This record gives sequence, C-alpha cells and structure tokens, in this order.
Amino acid sequence: MVAKVELTPQGPQFSELVQGYWRLADWGMTAQERLSFLKLHIELGITTVDHADIYGGYSCEQLFGEAIVLDPSIRDQIEIVTKCDINLCTEQFPNRKINHYDTSKQHIIESVNNSLSRLHVENIDVLLIHRPDALMDADEVAEAFAELKLQGKVNHFGVSNFSHTQFDLLQSRLDAPLVTNQVEINPLNFDVVHDGTLDQLQMKRTKPMAWSCLAGGDIFSGQSEQQVRVRNELEAIREEVGAASIDQVIYAWVKRLPSNPLPIIGSGKIERVQAAVEALSIELTREQWFRVWAASKGHGVP
Repeated sequence: MVAKVELTPQGPQFSELVQGYWRLADWGMTAQERLSFLKLHIELGITTVDHADIYGGYSCEQLFGEAIVLDPSIRDQIEIVTKCDINLCTEQFPNRKINHYDTSKQHIIESVNNSLSRLHVENIDVLLIHRPDALMDADEVAEAFAELKLQGKVNHFGVSNFSHTQFDLLQSRLDAPLVTNQVEINPLNFDVVHDGTLDQLQMKRTKPMAWSCLAGGDIFSGQSEQQVRVRNELEAIREEVGAASIDQVIYAWVKRLPSNPLPIIGSGKIERVQAAVEALSIELTREQWFRVWAASKGHGVP
C-alpha cells in the first residue's frame, strides 16, 4: 500500500506515487473504464492525480471529469494537481500564432476556472505554474494566487520546471510556501540533481514531483550510446535486486534521492501501476545508484 507523505512542512499530504493523466486521451477508455482505473489505483494507495490544462490538447481534464461525474464521491478520495500558463496553438484558439507562456493574473484565473469546469470539481488541491515565463511578474502571480485561495478555488500552489532562483523569486512574494517543484528526473536527464534545484528543495524540506521517470520510453528502446549503456546497467542491477523489470529499478533510483521525489506514473495499464508500487520495496545501494549515474554520464565521478 502506498503511503501518504507531507509535501512540505504543514503542507498537503500526497500519495508517495502520483498517477499522471497526461496521456489519458490516448488510452481509448470509456468514461466508465476511466472511473474503474481511477478506483483501482486509489485501492493501491495512489490518491494523487496529475493534470495540466493543455494535456491532450485541452481534452484530458474533460475526460477525467466525465469519470468523476459517474461517481462524485471519488472527489473526496483524491488530491488533484493541475497546471497552467502554457498557451498552445490549437483549433480552440485560432488567433494564436505561436505557442507561448502567460502568467498574467487574468490568464491564471481564467485557466483555473476552465480546469474546474472541465474536471467537474469545486476546487483544486494544488495549482502549478507549468513552465518558467520570462515575462512573469511575481507580484501579479501572487495576486492571482491570493484571489484563488480566497475564493476557495485552489488550496495550495507550486511550480513546475522552475530553477531554484525562479522558485525563490516567486516565493518571495507569497505568504504561504510553494509546496512542490515538478521537475524531470530520470537516468537520462537528471540535471536537477546538480544545478541546485533539488538542493534547494531538500533545504526547504519540500518534496519534488518527478515527471518522465522512464524518459518517455527511450530507456527501453533508444539506441544511442547513452541509452544502451544505461539500459544495460539497469538490467544488471535488476538481476541483483530481484526486480521484475528495469522500470522498477528506475523508480527505486529516483526514490533514492534525499529530496524524496514523488514519481509520476504515466501508464494507463494497472499492471504497470502495480509494478511501480512494488518498486517502493526496492532500495538501491549508493554504489548501485552511482553505477547508473556513471552509465548515463559515460564516465566515473570526478
């Protein structure tokens, strides 16, 4: 059973693993099948779900909401994370000429209202700014957050893909702590381990959410020298720890980080979700962790 953990001191409690729904539109599920899948991972203890307004070309929140409508009691059993600030050029927005970011107060509030409508819920547990915006006015974002909190539409706020300095900038304008930074962590790309991002979160005792833990599948099928090296090393460690698959080793590798990341699972197959849960019992040694590091870098530690 997946445990609940505190995202940040006095912050919300999330499940130790998070179910991601960014590919929901590709799963080909009926509304009832979506509800059944949701109930199955709740039974495993995975109660936190990850969304963004843009996922599925602005369709995934709607698909998820259709499942909630079938059993509204589900809302009280889950923690909903969603994101905003990316503007995509889609059929819904024919006047947009280029994908861009928008952290204006107006856009943040409009995005939340749209997400609430699509999800068929009255509030969001955590709202994240999806990507750093070069035109972000931290004071304006703080005003949007304060209004959404006052209206009861959002309980907590965080960021995604922010550097530690960008995190600090926004935090400097807020009364309440940012509760997470959702960042990419996988054996092919773990820049956040070394650029200060995870150091800062560990200092604040704030847990990151880890997206693309399996590198979008590249670890399993990629043919670059790095991908082959990493895959071979993961396979060797899999045999040593008795894991069923290398994805379990990857989740254990991510969880080994002292900032205690919450891995986001991207699969719509409950068997893959179950395998991720089983990975929580695997603990890698320091040497095993650094073997993956060295395979990824192509050299040993300095």
